Amino acid sequence: MNEVTKMKEISIEELKEKAIQLRKTALTMIYGAQSGHPGGSLSAADIMAALYFKEMNVDPHNPNWEDRDRFVLSKGHVCPIQYSALALRGFVPYETIYTLREYGSPFQGHPDMKKCKGIDISTGSLGQGLSCGVGMAIAGKRDFKDYRVFALVGDGECQEGQIWEAAQTAVKYQLDNLVVFVDNNRLQIDGFCDEIMPLQDLEKKFDAFGFETKRINGHSMEEIVETLDEVKVAKNGRPKCIICDTVKGKGVSFMEDVADWHGVAPNEEQYHQAMEEVAGGLR
Repeated sequence: MNEVTKMKEISIEELKEKAIQLRKTALTMIYGAQSGHPGGSLSAADIMAALYFKEMNVDPHNPNWEDRDRFVLSKGHVCPIQYSALALRGFVPYETIYTLREYGSPFQGHPDMKKCKGIDISTGSLGQGLSCGVGMAIAGKRDFKDYRVFALVGDGECQEGQIWEAAQTAVKYQLDNLVVFVDNNRLQIDGFCDEIMPLQDLEKKFDAFGFETKRINGHSMEEIVETLDEVKVAKNGRPKCIICDTVKGKGVSFMEDVADWHGVAPNEEQYHQAMEEVAGGLR
């Protein structure tokens, strides 16, 4: 049995434990570097656990495998959570996580495909990652490949016009091999998204553009896995969008729903409290 197959057989409870490990690793990386983005990393942890430890066909021993599923972290500033997944999945040695944001490290402040194994595309400029995912999905269709493309975008990022240009293109080319996750934590760096630039109803917007759209609790592993199972078999010519209602800073009481934790590292006392709370699982 190869590692790709083994990951697909993981249970819901094991996935929840993986999400705990992802949160702890991301917090450790950010605390060690005294720099990074904890809030959005923690809100996306459950989605990332489901993708990297169950859903995606990837091979850590052959990260450039031609037929692998692709992942695009369009909200690239929350890369500590993706680095955590790559380290725990075996793409990179776990002990290297302590080099976050150091010169020469594979773990730069935004994902760098030239430095870190398992990164399919460098990202960071908000709004642009989804376009890269659309291009990958078009390539897969034209090359008659079965791989799928998963893209994670932020709700604040959906204020960018290029997101909707990419959405139009995905529908035009009938990219049912594209799955877009929206980490809908309602906050961006300066406060609540609806106060800064109201997004209206994202579910209806993606649906109006022609996506097959679903809305779930982004911290319910059961709902994430069930929804991924549903969209996997929907070969209907429509790209998929999963709106995930999440909480920024999820798992750490003093970070939850606080915009100030968008890009601030915890001090020693806060770090130890955060690790203790995360280890106890989600409330």
